[in-house]
Amino acid sequence: MKPSKLKRSQTPFSSLTPFRQTLGRSKHKPHKPLWQNYGLGFGLALLTVLSIGYLNGVLITPAVAQDAVEATAATEWLPDTGDTAWMMVSTALVLLMTPGLAFFYGGLVRSRNVLNTMMMSLVCMAIVSVTWILWGYSLAFDNTLAEGQTFATGLGQFIGSLDWVGLHNVAIDQPDPIGYAPTIPHGLFMLYQMTFAIITVALVSGSIAERISFKAFFWFTILWSTFIYSPLAHMVWGRGLLGAMGALDFAGGTVVHISSGVSALVAAWMLGPRKDWMVKSIVPHNVPFVLLGVGILWFGWFGFNGGSALGSGSLGVLAITNTTVASAAAGLTWSVFEWLQKGKPTAVGIGSGFVAGLVGITPAAGFVTPLSAIAIGALTSIACYFAVNIKAKLKFDDSLDTFPVHGVGGTVGAILTGVFATKAVNSFGNDGLLYGNFQLFGTQIIAVIIAAAIAAIGTWIILTVLKLFMPLRVDDQVEQEGLDIHLHGEGAYGGH
Repeated sequence: MKPSKLKRSQTPFSSLTPFRQTLGRSKHKPHKPLWQNYGLGFGLALLTVLSIGYLNGVLITPAVAQDAVEATAATEWLPDTGDTAWMMVSTALVLLMTPGLAFFYGGLVRSRNVLNTMMMSLVCMAIVSVTWILWGYSLAFDNTLAEGQTFATGLGQFIGSLDWVGLHNVAIDQPDPIGYAPTIPHGLFMLYQMTFAIITVALVSGSIAERISFKAFFWFTILWSTFIYSPLAHMVWGRGLLGAMGALDFAGGTVVHISSGVSALVAAWMLGPRKDWMVKSIVPHNVPFVLLGVGILWFGWFGFNGGSALGSGSLGVLAITNTTVASAAAGLTWSVFEWLQKGKPTAVGIGSGFVAGLVGITPAAGFVTPLSAIAIGALTSIACYFAVNIKAKLKFDDSLDTFPVHGVGGTVGAILTGVFATKAVNSFGNDGLLYGNFQLFGTQIIAVIIAAAIAAIGTWIILTVLKLFMPLRVDDQVEQEGLDIHLHGEGAYGGH
């Protein structure tokens, strides 16, 4: 998209007051108690997933996890201070990415909707931080493995059990009993993974910005992070189905970017386009916000990819090196294509390219060489660039290009991991297509399809259920006058 001069709203802040005062007197029905509107639906949904988690723990052969904890406690365990320090920093870096995303998305929308757009990212920090502690982490990473068993079977292939609900058995002075990160405290591993869950659902908001009801997004965040993110994280990183298949996802190509990108596509389709989409020009209101967001995201991505090494050694160095060069190559590629096709390289364009490269390298960061990372960044950028342009020609209103960048970028990155991966840089990985292993290439494609299907079907179900209890969209007048004033009672720039 090309930035162009944007006229600020001519509607004074004070002129909206009479409408706000009469808003509740017109078309709205009397409010029912909150528990009648939403409590029953959410309660039944949560009861279902918790019941599955409970059965997963009961029906599978009793785990040796508790024995492992007791055996570990019998001998003094001390965390690796270097690994622990790096993972604490990485946790902070990834958490910072969500405010960075808020600036990135906030700059891309119009001035009357900037606060609402940023609030959707920030409320994800509030909601998911709590639900992750209460049940999300247990459903994503708890598992019941018999002695000598590496991957789960039965229900454990798809969702975790409930032994870690409310951080029960999650120690801050011992490593996790399964062996995800043996050199750092279990509580730190939990906190690091929380930051991934937060930003993943926040990414979805970009496709439905400027029209979704904040109340609907609030409940969507709870349900999506529970029913989509936790099972996918479990299947890939929690010794579940996709991990057992041998799919490689170093830092979230499938878990984060494909899931959020595909969900964004479905959500945009279900909500429909903005009322003035394709009627008048819609351009970013604050390009410096966009670039600030890109910078914060790139900075945080060092924790996102580098921290996924779960330690401070050479693998982490490889991951942040690949992160840097892939993003640089992608930004360069996007700018060149824009320059050649449109005659002018734009600031939003190079920023979008940087993000596309970061997305593309995420699943491969710890499995490929830096030269391969350059190729992945460039190829991902090309794919995302054309996806953005095709979306515009199809007149599909994914407001902030979430699917063309994250869905397409995550897919391309995951598949290219199956091409460029090599055991020469990570013996715990696998060789890809370039090294004579066609099987990994096929496995990556299957993993992409499974992740996309779970995200698409799950998002459709969640939004369909929510629609029974509340409107998904704001009404036309709210959309026209701005979500900031009507949904939050404040304006970003002195009321304009």
